[in-house]
Amino acid sequence: MDSPGPVLVGVGPLTPGQVLRVARSDAAVGLSDQAVSAMAATRAHVEALARDFGPVYGVSTGFGALATRHIPPELRAQLQRSLIRSHAAGSGPEVEREVVRAMMLLRLATLATGRTGARPAVAHTYAALLSAGITPVVPEFGSLGCSGDLAPLAHTALAVTGEGLVRDAAGEQLPAADALAAAGIYPLALEEKEGLALINGTDGMLGMLVLACDDLRRLLPLADITAAMSVEGLLGTDRVFAADLQALRPHPGQAAAAANMVRLLAGSEIVASHATPDCPLVQDAYSLRCAPQVAGAARDTLAHAERVAACELASAIDNPVVTLDGRIESNGNFHGAPVAYVLDFLAIVVADVAGMSERRTDRFLDSARSHGLPPFLADDPGVDSGHMIAQYTQAAIVSELKRLAAPASVDSIPSSAMQEDHVSMGWSAARKLRRSIDGLTRVLAIEALTAARGLDLRAPLRPSPATAAVRDAIRVRVGGPGPDRFLAPEIGAAVDLAASGALLRSAEMVVGGLA
Repeated sequence: MDSPGPVLVGVGPLTPGQVLRVARSDAAVGLSDQAVSAMAATRAHVEALARDFGPVYGVSTGFGALATRHIPPELRAQLQRSLIRSHAAGSGPEVEREVVRAMMLLRLATLATGRTGARPAVAHTYAALLSAGITPVVPEFGSLGCSGDLAPLAHTALAVTGEGLVRDAAGEQLPAADALAAAGIYPLALEEKEGLALINGTDGMLGMLVLACDDLRRLLPLADITAAMSVEGLLGTDRVFAADLQALRPHPGQAAAAANMVRLLAGSEIVASHATPDCPLVQDAYSLRCAPQVAGAARDTLAHAERVAACELASAIDNPVVTLDGRIESNGNFHGAPVAYVLDFLAIVVADVAGMSERRTDRFLDSARSHGLPPFLADDPGVDSGHMIAQYTQAAIVSELKRLAAPASVDSIPSSAMQEDHVSMGWSAARKLRRSIDGLTRVLAIEALTAARGLDLRAPLRPSPATAAVRDAIRVRVGGPGPDRFLAPEIGAAVDLAASGALLRSAEMVVGGLA
């Protein structure tokens, strides 16, 4: 478990927990003595090469397709300023604060390894901005996910030089120079190679991957909860989730999801009411019976994504890099393919989990398949429409999630006069995954809202203690069955409960932690 207090950035990898504390909990940031020493050592190599007349990429040459241009010593500081100004070329809506903070921390972590050749002063300035709660304004569009998240990172670098726009800790937008002055932070004057060192990494897409993994670690147990509520409310059986049946196909995620559902359904009078030899229901529909297979495969995919994120967190990504023996070497480690692939994979997972959730909701509303529930769970069907249009909302979101599941990483648009002739589009994959996770939250919330009404309509039979606790958490904000009411606020309340983790916590207070 990560220690409280400031996050100390050293030469070793950050943990996902440290990234989350800085990005989402506004933790302050410090720099270890070991990192300062490592940066100072490799900076000496850069300064020695800067005095050499020979061409060194990023020190005495132009960039990208302009790398053949030799830059004389008197223009090299201007070279770094020009790089940041020209590459801060983003457009579109402002990127979320948590994403920008994660991106800045991850760039700082690479600086701290000493492999970029930047001065310790550069890292100290990044740490100071993070600790002061100053967040550069970064537009959404501009990164191709190769040669790093160039435009987004350039907007953050521009801020530490005192240019561009930022938001202060209170969220007010103001010129970077004013925010730095108010916080007592001196703007950086970049020296040889430092501009390039601030923009050549996968930090934006990696930060969004770490945030997405955290979100999904909380949403997948919620998917088990809503599935259990639906199995119960639709008179399904829990026998198919038995451990010996799941062990016939020993995927770890599937076993975890099935075990969750067994615990969630334990003690249900509704399930027990039809668990008799004379029950005419032979087997449940796939959206009920196969819930652990889908949510389990989602967990296994998430575990793979977390392994990729851990590897990337242990990386020092820059081009060129400074080796420990003083060489400055070009490389291709900035290519975002490893991160882009798993971002796309997770978007596929999200769409499928949401799609199965929507199918369960639809079964509640169809009197031909709901086993005795009123059409659309309406109080007076015909006069009332019940949850009919809540399912429309789910379906619209699921349709959007399917479009967002189309992979960004299979696309590539050559850039920089064909020098950068294959790019990852990892930033785009990360942006659409964030929208997908929001959509999944909404879909699961609507299933929980509908299933809670279905459980109420099974009275006097009582649901399990766990699903009853979730139902009761919803009832604090949303009334039970009755004549039609303004439905959008009720959906909004359920979304808030899902996004905040309140629904998950209510179940875990009964059954303990869910996998």
